[in-house]
Amino acid sequence: MLTFLPGPILYIFSLTLLIINTSLWGSLLTVGGIVKLLLPFKTVRSVLTKIMNRFMWAWATCNGGILFLISNIEWDISGLEKLDPNGWYLIISNHVSGFDIAAQTYVLRNHIPMLKFFLKKELLYVPIMGLGCWALDMPFMDRTSPAKLKKNPKLRGKDLETTRKACERFKDSPTSIINYVEGSRFTEEKRLRQNSPYRHLLRPKASGIAFTLSAMGEQFTNLLNITLVYPETSERVLGNVMHGKINKVVIRVDVLPVPHVDANTYFNEPETRVEFQRWLNKLWLDKDQLIDDVIQQHQQQK
Repeated sequence: MLTFLPGPILYIFSLTLLIINTSLWGSLLTVGGIVKLLLPFKTVRSVLTKIMNRFMWAWATCNGGILFLISNIEWDISGLEKLDPNGWYLIISNHVSGFDIAAQTYVLRNHIPMLKFFLKKELLYVPIMGLGCWALDMPFMDRTSPAKLKKNPKLRGKDLETTRKACERFKDSPTSIINYVEGSRFTEEKRLRQNSPYRHLLRPKASGIAFTLSAMGEQFTNLLNITLVYPETSERVLGNVMHGKINKVVIRVDVLPVPHVDANTYFNEPETRVEFQRWLNKLWLDKDQLIDDVIQQHQQQK
């Protein structure tokens, strides 16, 4: 709608709107977090969590409105028809830019429960953000380092038990947990440094998703394998969006059965870990081909 404006003006305008949008809903989440702290009753917290999730839905919807104002993005999406807003999902996705979370929450907001992320326990103490994420029932993790495990083997299994306790609240409330299994946003420099066998992806790390599945795999309805592509460029995507320079976003959602991961077997038998990594590598090989096909098709249409 406003794409006739020069890029720098669009950037300032979009940045201002994004700050206002995030500040507004972040403040309401913080207030909700304070109320949850003062009223630690299960019924009250359950109601407040639903309200907090609606705040996050509103944040994602307003982001979509901002995008409508500053860009002419064509959303090419498939796989949403198989989803259930009352389901429980574990999501794995490639990670391209800082825009990914905004894009995925906007596209998925009416099709699955609002996205949740495993966060480091240290983030709980970050002003505003920590309390807001806690109000949304984001699970905070305190991972035991390999050095501590070596020093005190009795701590082995503690992380798994902590994860299970953190996720107990999800048994009665439909939940979507997303895991960017590459562990970092894609850049060509990182791909070369890793000697990645993929053209458009970093190497996937199996430990995080295996840990989640072993802790709460029985709760999930399906595994969602999401492929996110910006066919025009994979560099500085967020900045390009805010300058009105991104015109197409492609999202493919593949609904898969939930793999069974037994904690004792996975963490004690190397061959089980190797087999699970092979399964994930195969998904990533197919994802890499899909990304390449989307990019090639886009170039041919230009």
